Amino acid sequence: MDATSACELGTLRAKANRLRQRVITTLGAAGGGHVGGSLSAADLLTALYSGVLRVDPRNPRWEDRDRFILSKGHAGVALYCALAEAGFFSPDLLSTFNTYGSPLGTHPDMRKIPGVDMSAGALGHGLSVGVGMAIAGRLAKKEYRVFVMLGDGEICEGSVWEAAMAAGHYHLDRLVAIVDYNRLSLDGPLEKVMELEPLADKWRAFGWGVREIDGHDMEAVTQALGALPVAEGRPSVILAHTTKGKGVSFCESVPAWHSISLDQAAVDRALRELQAQGGAR
Repeated sequence: MDATSACELGTLRAKANRLRQRVITTLGAAGGGHVGGSLSAADLLTALYSGVLRVDPRNPRWEDRDRFILSKGHAGVALYCALAEAGFFSPDLLSTFNTYGSPLGTHPDMRKIPGVDMSAGALGHGLSVGVGMAIAGRLAKKEYRVFVMLGDGEICEGSVWEAAMAAGHYHLDRLVAIVDYNRLSLDGPLEKVMELEPLADKWRAFGWGVREIDGHDMEAVTQALGALPVAEGRPSVILAHTTKGKGVSFCESVPAWHSISLDQAAVDRALRELQAQGGAR
């Protein structure tokens, strides 16, 4: 890696750390919310909105933009922080999260928030919508790509695999699924709730190109997102192995931190830890 690449990776790591701090600050002001899955997705979202996605914050509905779907919509606060950092709206709006009259609800609403391409709520629908967007782009002879971030607990839903089958059948090579594979759902560890392994083989069996990475290794993340499609003529899936609650020691891999109330003491402790890791501002 050359010096410039090393510098860029350092910048991205610092941005991901700032995103985590913003997530904690935003949820703290709201009194709580979905902490664990927002922190696990921070590195992936940072990389996507730092040059991977072809988007224009000044023209959020640009018809040739890449599409991004946060199918695990309960991590909406992390997406909002990424969109604010990218310039889609002022970071000041984050302080209104989950308050009466704010466009920033717990789940993203495409009618209210610039940069949001699908309203999310019930799990299991994002990949189906992504398949539709990819087919629409092909029919319209557009070059945009469609990225869909899924939770690992979410992919226990049968609708996800129906969409995966369709994507493989139609060879949607401009469709990219990213699985936030933290192995911890609201109900507990996946090996007890619904074991997914051998997960890579399952996606391959549906006709997808598969790449597995450490979802907190920024170099691995940027390399994976910069080398798409994984296999020519096939949709791509990135299985990003992550840690739920990443970056905050008392949140990491603890099921209760999926969604929880936050008092000021917890906010202050989390911010101290994140600031000690670098990227504070």
